[in-house]
Amino acid sequence: MADLFDQNSAQDDTPREGSAPRPLADRLRPARLEDVIGQEQVLGPEAPLGVMLKAGTLGSIVFWGPPGVGKTTIARLLADATDLHFVQISAIFTGVPELRKVFEAAKLRRRQGRGTLLFVDEIHRFNKAQQDGFLPHMEDGTILLVGATTENPSFELNAALLSRAQVLVLERLDEAALERLCQRAETALGQPLPLTPPARVALIEMADGDGRALLNLVEQVMSWRIDAPLGPDALKTRVMKRAAQYDKSGDGHYNLISALHKSVRGSDPDAALYWFARMLEAGEDPRYLARRITRMAVEDIGLADPQAQALCLQGWETYERLGSPEGELALAQALVYLALAPKSNAAYAAYKAARRAAKKTGSLMPPKHILNAPTALMKDQGYGAGYAYDHDAEDGFSGQDYFPEAMKRAQFYDPVDRGFERDMRKRVAYFARLRAERNGT
Repeated sequence: MADLFDQNSAQDDTPREGSAPRPLADRLRPARLEDVIGQEQVLGPEAPLGVMLKAGTLGSIVFWGPPGVGKTTIARLLADATDLHFVQISAIFTGVPELRKVFEAAKLRRRQGRGTLLFVDEIHRFNKAQQDGFLPHMEDGTILLVGATTENPSFELNAALLSRAQVLVLERLDEAALERLCQRAETALGQPLPLTPPARVALIEMADGDGRALLNLVEQVMSWRIDAPLGPDALKTRVMKRAAQYDKSGDGHYNLISALHKSVRGSDPDAALYWFARMLEAGEDPRYLARRITRMAVEDIGLADPQAQALCLQGWETYERLGSPEGELALAQALVYLALAPKSNAAYAAYKAARRAAKKTGSLMPPKHILNAPTALMKDQGYGAGYAYDHDAEDGFSGQDYFPEAMKRAQFYDPVDRGFERDMRKRVAYFARLRAERNGT
């Protein structure tokens, strides 16, 4: 397997007189696509880019992936492999006037017989109008667009742009790939990392799948003048772990809350606690988590355990009184309870079905026998006529129909045979039997 920054890919890093120092990550950039590691799912012979390059039909692309996995490098190497002029811009620093200049230069270049690969970093930061501005230039071949984003393109990019570009997902680097980067850096620098094996593992963990972050850490460690290799504890006193990738309003936020919710639904308290802790460590507001945990009780436990919702509300109130970090334990306890509680979405499903029926039959009047008749005119119209007061019945149940007269009776609530809903299921069956008997059906 090739290395993301393989030895054969190293650029000429010989110091030049008067030249500024170059970061290690820049000096070790791959020089060929086959030198890239960790992205075989897009670069392999039968993968999308491999097939495109083999056929000589490279199209516009959007790379979606976390920082430090090679988006910029791959874009530059694609330009080299297809003999396209490489132009790089960032959506953060580029406005409409700059874009016009880029497009005009690309048109001139095209008339001279050479195409342009336009790499747009952080492409999701362009607004809708700016994204639309790329479309005519993509369609007439003025540019081949390669965008890069850390956010979900489905949410952040226009449908029109996505219809003209293929989205390729780049993955965070695993530990094996990061270890190869360490080895490559050691070869380039001519010395081993001054770390014990456990400290080396800790350094790789600190990078959290980001190759550029790892090489920056390696460069920092290599600059130390120490007599003996450092262990994990000494390493952690000198360098800080890379901050976890997490945006409270972005894709990472929704991915983690989805993982937390599905772990509870799947009755896995350990996984639920892990994702809960991940969100707290990333700086998530515990009040947001309290609200979502309570929602889980309503949606996924429901009446299978009526105590679950109350326990969540108590945990939420406890957090409000204690604050962080003590109050977070109350939320964790509620989370464990939910994960191990019997599950039912019967009430949730019934509510959604009732809403659909209400939307479809929203103008039907209630049956007249259950309408009040405070005026003589309303009595003359039959309001309240024939209403049976349930408390007058021997068993407190009249069996009357309360649906609109023009609507066939529906059953929305179908309790499961788990937890407290076993009793609810018996009650539903009991009243259904009595209703049938008293209505002769």
